[in-house]
Amino acid sequence: MAFNAFNKSESEPGPQPEPEPEHKQIVAQHASASSREAQDIEVEETNKQKELRFKANHALFVCLLLWICCLQGIGIYFFTKGFLLTRLVLEQKSGCAFPPLALQHHNSGSYSEGCWHPKTFNKAVVIIIDALRYDFTVPYYDDDAQHFHNVLTVLYETTIQNPHDAFLLPFIADPPTTTLQRLKGLTTGTLPTFVDAGSNFAGTAIEEDNLVTQLRDAGKTMVHLGDDTWQALFPGYFDANLTHAYDSLNVWDLHTVDNGVTEHILPLLSASENHKWDVVIGHYLGVDHAGHQYGPNHPAMTSKLKQMDNVLREIIISLDQDTLLVVMGDHGMDSKGDHGGESDDEVEAALWMYSKKGIFGREQDSFIEPPRTAKERPVAQIDLVPSLSLLLGLPIPFNNLGAPISEAFVGPGRPDWQNLAAVNALTAAQIQRYQHDYSIARNQDESLFSVPLAFWRNASIVWSEAIGPTGDADKVKASFIAFSEYQKQTLHVFKSLWAIFDISSMLLGIGILAFTISTLVFYARSTTRGRAQSTPVYLQKIGSFSVIGLIAGGALLPKSLDIIVFDGCLLAFAAGGIVGFFFAAAQLPQYNFIPIPNSVWGWLSFVFTLSQAVGFASNSYTIWEDEISLFFLSTFAAVGITSSIRQALFTDRVLGITQSVIFGLLTRVSSLSRLCREEQMPKCRSTYHASSTSSTSAPWQLLIPFALALFLPSFIKSYYQWTRSYEGSAVFWIGFAFRMGLLGSAVFWTIDAAESSGWINVDTGILKTLKTTLAQLVLAVAFAAGTTTFVWAKPCISIEVSSASKTRSDPRPSTKAKALTVLGYANVHGARYFLLVVNWALAIMLLQKPMGSGAVGLLTLQILALLEIIDTNHLSSSAIGPIMLGLLGNFHFFKTGHQATLSSIQWESAFIPLKTIIYPWSPLLIVLNTFGAQILTTVAVPLVVLWKQSPKKRGLLEDVTKAIATNGLYYAAINLATTMWAGWLRRHLMLYRIFCPRFMVGAVVLVIVDVVGALVALGGVRWNFLSVAEVFGWE
Repeated sequence: MAFNAFNKSESEPGPQPEPEPEHKQIVAQHASASSREAQDIEVEETNKQKELRFKANHALFVCLLLWICCLQGIGIYFFTKGFLLTRLVLEQKSGCAFPPLALQHHNSGSYSEGCWHPKTFNKAVVIIIDALRYDFTVPYYDDDAQHFHNVLTVLYETTIQNPHDAFLLPFIADPPTTTLQRLKGLTTGTLPTFVDAGSNFAGTAIEEDNLVTQLRDAGKTMVHLGDDTWQALFPGYFDANLTHAYDSLNVWDLHTVDNGVTEHILPLLSASENHKWDVVIGHYLGVDHAGHQYGPNHPAMTSKLKQMDNVLREIIISLDQDTLLVVMGDHGMDSKGDHGGESDDEVEAALWMYSKKGIFGREQDSFIEPPRTAKERPVAQIDLVPSLSLLLGLPIPFNNLGAPISEAFVGPGRPDWQNLAAVNALTAAQIQRYQHDYSIARNQDESLFSVPLAFWRNASIVWSEAIGPTGDADKVKASFIAFSEYQKQTLHVFKSLWAIFDISSMLLGIGILAFTISTLVFYARSTTRGRAQSTPVYLQKIGSFSVIGLIAGGALLPKSLDIIVFDGCLLAFAAGGIVGFFFAAAQLPQYNFIPIPNSVWGWLSFVFTLSQAVGFASNSYTIWEDEISLFFLSTFAAVGITSSIRQALFTDRVLGITQSVIFGLLTRVSSLSRLCREEQMPKCRSTYHASSTSSTSAPWQLLIPFALALFLPSFIKSYYQWTRSYEGSAVFWIGFAFRMGLLGSAVFWTIDAAESSGWINVDTGILKTLKTTLAQLVLAVAFAAGTTTFVWAKPCISIEVSSASKTRSDPRPSTKAKALTVLGYANVHGARYFLLVVNWALAIMLLQKPMGSGAVGLLTLQILALLEIIDTNHLSSSAIGPIMLGLLGNFHFFKTGHQATLSSIQWESAFIPLKTIIYPWSPLLIVLNTFGAQILTTVAVPLVVLWKQSPKKRGLLEDVTKAIATNGLYYAAINLATTMWAGWLRRHLMLYRIFCPRFMVGAVVLVIVDVVGALVALGGVRWNFLSVAEVFGWE
């Protein structure tokens, strides 16, 4: 039996001597058959026992990795609980008959005349144009006008022509600038907290006092049209017969919601339908969706803004004198059309009020013209709540912190300081009432509000003087200023109060994460061969101590640490498990050693990880993380070249140098795909989209998916051919199925571009159906057919029978000998397992835009180059392989058009294979799009161990588990670092702009990598081993 680098050969015996007598032959054959049968039975039983042992060990390894994942989840939970801010919601509600301050000339207390202030309007039409940025509404006079300039002109024109009928102002949103949080602020008058941002997919009903509740309590008939988020926030509030809600998250649909709102709102304004309602809320989504899909500087944006302009002109014509019209944006959008963060473009929306009564005014004549930019005379979005409440004769919601908008109350002609002071006095009195009750509910000393309370006392004195017999216009104006200052100071104090962190919870989370890293370091890098023997002991002690912790700690900790029972149980479970792990480690000294790097590669792994962890303390490092990752990968390629030169075998030297150069070149080419974040400008130029102000791909980028379909399978085939592994299922799956899937993805993005740009005159419904069907087929090939193929396929080998030349020393008669050649033997594990990587790569490439799919294609080749570098330098047991895969995952996270910002989430990916939101598939699609690079590299981790390994090599499963744990250790270190620095820098100016989003990304990536590593990667190894052992037996 002979082996070479590619195959296994076995020569069949030559001719036998003269046969013995027949009866002796029969006896001998019977004895031989019985012996072989006994041996076969014994071998079969041995194989069964080895298979059962393998399955048991595999299950234990999975359990231990999942336990580590649970620990990390608990640590993240405790830190998040103390870090992401929340506020106490008071249940009190303002009542019509109980004003916080009595006005001299108004003692109504009834809805008909106005509860706290004389009512100005009986009806209102509120139009929300989602993502209506302020500069979309004012003229632009320079020559470099973009597609969104000078299109929606009706707001500015009407304000200039009839200043007593309308006013236009910048409308500043409080971050996060997601629709759900903005609607909460626009209806309650309170500030959202950062933790609410994660619920943008599915809002929960608003329970605190709000404008919509006050309208319902006043007996108003409300109609809602458009974005269905309103239905989630206010279930059962709107007239069921007149209301029409539409799916809000299908960003690929620019027209259905807008057309639906227009179709129903215009008839409601007619004289025959006007009596059926009191308030109509119309929420248009087309501008927002055009921004997400194309960016603001695109003809589609021009079309949507023109549509809004025409609709608003029709609404204005249809209004009667007793109806107030409010038009506003809930947030803006950045230069790519996204939102969610706190950049200027994202928070600067527009507000326009209109009435045919001619009651609006300005504090100064110079204020008649709307501000040229959003930096001049802005109003906060929470200011809308007291303004609408008083205009419609309603009580101001109890939790409101906004102030009345002056233009709505100052009156036409000379400023009516009396009315302006009155509405500000009412609002300030309600804020003071809320502040008092909040302090009681929180057991807070009112000295915290000493500064605003001083303003309150001063304002009350000035107000008393103003309304007294000696009052004059100057004192009235002074009282208005004093109440306004009180509101600003109180808002400032509440902002600081709601920025109080739970330090103890944060420290608990950091402590759990740190101890979890210790267990990972110990298990991944400190344990010698013997994981199969040590893991059952670890799990036994972990389970025992965790149960003890749950029983004892669950009862004691809540009392001693003043935490709820659920938190106490989680903390006790985590602490018990950690103690159990190290207790077991102390009982197994023969399997453990101190994990100090003992080679250049080991130290390089340590330096790469540590330097990244330390770097996240700097906002500059976090901002430029993509460029710094490029440096680390290039450094690895250079070290790979140096190390390969020193290899003893010529083939190893050549292959190592070649693959290191290829790895470096692929890294450099990948770096050309770039999506810049705002803080990188102007030193960065985005290439991911057609331009920095677009969300669409350039026409030339559509060639990238076709190039992938043409060349990528061939490149992968070349790596297989080096070890003669392009056999069996690899031929069909890589050469045909994978190529056809890539071609389907290319056709999908071509159809999408044709639909977006209007290249072909085909109904959009037909194109959408065609696109989703094609995407579903590609995903079916990747996951359904691909998983089936991977689970049941034989190893990528074939057997050739050929004539073998007879040696001179063979004395037997000349009879032709035969040789059996097993093609693919040298890489039987790696070649088969890589099919799983191919499946995931296909799905992830479909869900990326063309530039992103190109980056994932390059990543796939980089993985193969990395595997060859590891093999030629004999690094399968080193930490460098899993660490570099972690670095590659983080690097290509940026190269696929993402950043550690909320606004870079590509929500439209949820609709690539779907027409509407479907749980849980829509969120999973976004996860695959956002973290596809980290997922793909995690799936590839076992190849660090399996690539070019003999099927008979012992300890492969243990080594694979070690590699997966090491990869998880890298992500755990990054997560701990971003967590610690976010906590330490919690008062930093850039906390919610830089450090908090990076912490959130690190936490989500860690959980995803843990789950994928334990279930997908290690699960794939299970099926891989079963398939190989079926052919070559168990070892």
